[in-house]
Amino acid sequence: MKIASWNVNSVKARLDNVLDWLKTAAPDVVLLQEIKTVDDGFPRLEIEALGYQCAIHGQKSYNGVAILSKVGLSDVQPRLFGDDTDEQARYLEATVGNDVRVATIYLPNGNPVASEKYPYKLAWMKRLKARAAELLRTEGVVVLGGDYNVIPTDDDVHDPAAWVDDALFRPETRAAFREILWLGYTDAFRALDQTVHKYTFWDYQGGAWQRDEGVRIDHLLLSPQAADRLTASGIDTAPRAKPKASDHTPVWCEIRDAA
Repeated sequence: MKIASWNVNSVKARLDNVLDWLKTAAPDVVLLQEIKTVDDGFPRLEIEALGYQCAIHGQKSYNGVAILSKVGLSDVQPRLFGDDTDEQARYLEATVGNDVRVATIYLPNGNPVASEKYPYKLAWMKRLKARAAELLRTEGVVVLGGDYNVIPTDDDVHDPAAWVDDALFRPETRAAFREILWLGYTDAFRALDQTVHKYTFWDYQGGAWQRDEGVRIDHLLLSPQAADRLTASGIDTAPRAKPKASDHTPVWCEIRDAA
């Protein structure tokens, strides 16, 4: 099963690119973030025509997440537990295939740090850790994928000094991300590729893409049972080079079927 995650930065604005990538990359399961549309505005017909079932948790103009699956889609759960007042559409969970529990995650950016946005980010990460721990207790195959808005280490950013005060790179942010990993999750990309300075996001400004001045903030975290079945992982940079590209590019992993 090939599982991919992609912050598309508006699914309607990038629809041609999304459809082209679905055809060429042929993932079995896709975790989308920042779809920027309500559920009824999602291009369900075009995507279903390619053989995918769709689960959507949308929001007008901002945020929004979706799960696409060619291998079945059941037990869909929108929202992240722990704060009934949080109306932002940033989390969606479902079972795909026979036994794989996936979540698509659009973690808050948190900038500017001096505003209420940074405490919201850290509180959201605390809630995510609690849910991640619950999922581990099922002892199932779990994949938590998405735009985490977290740069884990200096090896994941082109210029650490330039990002030192950014919410994506602050020590508190990285520590909260490590706490999730230390529950027992594996970074699918790093498990198989230790190459430094591989990125998933390049800003639209300043020729960042052309200069390869990026950051790695999109991650697939695997439970031990999923990590045991990991056979491949990578970053697909091809979509970032297309006209009208998202500023993110897909990350993916392959998990073999149960024996």
